[in-house]
Amino acid sequence: QVQLVESGGGLVQPGGSLRLSCSASSFALDYFAIGWFRQAPGKEREAVACISQSDTTTYYADSVKGRFIISRDTVKNTVYLHMNSLRPEDTAVYSCAAGPEQSSMQATIAIMKLGNYWGRGTQVTVSS
Repeated sequence: QVQLVESGGGLVQPGGSLRLSCSASSFALDYFAIGWFRQAPGKEREAVACISQSDTTTYYADSVKGRFIISRDTVKNTVYLHMNSLRPEDTAVYSCAAGPEQSSMQATIAIMKLGNYWGRGTQVTVSS
């Protein structure tokens, strides 16, 4: 099973910033669209951000628009999620997933959710 590895989570105060990383050692992320998802206790997993294979298209959930940025570093084979102005409601386990790009970002995200290219997640806690 292909596995992704997330890092960069932790405890941060409201208004603070974190940068999450998603990497893979056994395959090139360049061939896939990459998405970041989060799941808080008692809530369903939600897509937070997604970047297309070509890096020309991005998706952000309304709750994070203007605060989070997804980016890709091809040389380092890593996709980042830059999180700014963090709020307590951003507290969750954040996971990344890879999937083949579809005709729309929504379709791409749906395919990712059904696939096997997932990391185990990293905890982000926003609290004073």
